[in-house]
Formats: sequence, structure tokens, C-alpha cells
Amino acid sequence: MTVLRNVYGSYEQSAPLIISGDTVFVHTDITKTEKNEFGEPANNLYTYTETQYSKDEYILLLSQKNTNLEEQLTDTHLALCELYEMLSQ
Repeated sequence: MTVLRNVYGSYEQSAPLIISGDTVFVHTDITKTEKNEFGEPANNLYTYTETQYSKDEYILLLSQKNTNLEEQLTDTHLALCELYEMLSQ
């Protein structure tokens, strides 16, 4: 994983997720900017933070997030069951 801050690019280049070959680019903190990195006026220019993952790294990250979400969902179900039992007494 590589993190690059204050990357400049067009609207298309600043898409939140770009999959290219064996690399996945995740863009966050996307903002439209009026000037380029040299302070000159610019049209259709955005700045963003770019995180680059290999496809394997990204798949692992998604798998970990899914596992966490499944655990949270199970905890929520258990809490709702306990609440239901308390209310039905």
C-alpha cells in the first residue's frame, strides 16, 4: 500500500475507486481546486489523497471489512433479541 497526498488530477482521474490492471486506486478527500501545484489557474482540476493497493491487498482489506461487518451485525442481532425478550416479559 502506498499513500500519496495532495495529488492533482482531472475529474475522471479523481474518481473514488479506479481499478487498473493489477492495481487499485482509492481516492479520498476529493476537492475541486482553482489552481494547480504551481499556483497557476486551472480548470477541471481536483486534489485528493490517493491510496494504491495491489489487487491482493485490496481483496484482503475488503475481506477484513466484511468480517468486521458480519461481527457487528451478529452483535446487533443479539442485542435486539435481548431487548425483545426484556420487552415481552
